Amino acid sequence: MKTLAFASRNTKEILRDPLNLAFGLGFPLALLLLLSLIQSNIPVSLFEITNLIPGIAVFGFSFISLSSGMLIAKDRGESFLMRLFASPLTGVNFVLGYTLPLLPLAILQSAICFITAFFLGLRISTHVLVVFAVLLPAALFFIAVGLLAGSLLTDKQVGGICGALLSNLAGWLSGTWFDLDLVGPGFKKMACALPFVHAVEAGKAALAGRYGGIMPHLWWVVGYAAVTIVLATFAFSKRMKGD
Repeated sequence: MKTLAFASRNTKEILRDPLNLAFGLGFPLALLLLLSLIQSNIPVSLFEITNLIPGIAVFGFSFISLSSGMLIAKDRGESFLMRLFASPLTGVNFVLGYTLPLLPLAILQSAICFITAFFLGLRISTHVLVVFAVLLPAALFFIAVGLLAGSLLTDKQVGGICGALLSNLAGWLSGTWFDLDLVGPGFKKMACALPFVHAVEAGKAALAGRYGGIMPHLWWVVGYAAVTIVLATFAFSKRMKGD
């Protein structure tokens, strides 16, 4: 109940900033439309909708990461958390309270992109529901990155890390914009050591109905998400004791 009450407060805080909310939901959609328009005017299959939509969904999570980081960083900057530290909430309660409102936002963002993709030629099938389940660990990873950054950095620094850096990493190292083999084996090795390309590949496998190809990639994402959540909880708990 304590966690749910805190999560309810955070939901209201997110809804009080409709501009950032609209940007986070709308920018991946605008990018999807733009790349689909490019695909319709070129003779090669560069941005086919079945390959593009999982990458757009994963890329969109970087804006959820920014929201989570800014929320916790602003609370720290306004000394709101200082007053809450006197409450019986633990570090785990705080992290869950910040995470729970953001998961529905991540699902809504993906749903908007997939509904738009149906109008752009994506076949409606039950595989799409599997994609949503497969993308949940990726959403948790991005939310945890934001919480970790928000626990350690100021809101301006969070904007740089989760806004500029993370979104670029998610775009360039996920294989969404281009085939990683085109850049070279060194670049592909670096990309494959990070969770972004694995999240996209797991989504592609689920969308194509190749369920056997999901887990080799999804384990990477689950592992990164678990480690990042633990780090975020530890960093926040240390911040509580320090403050």
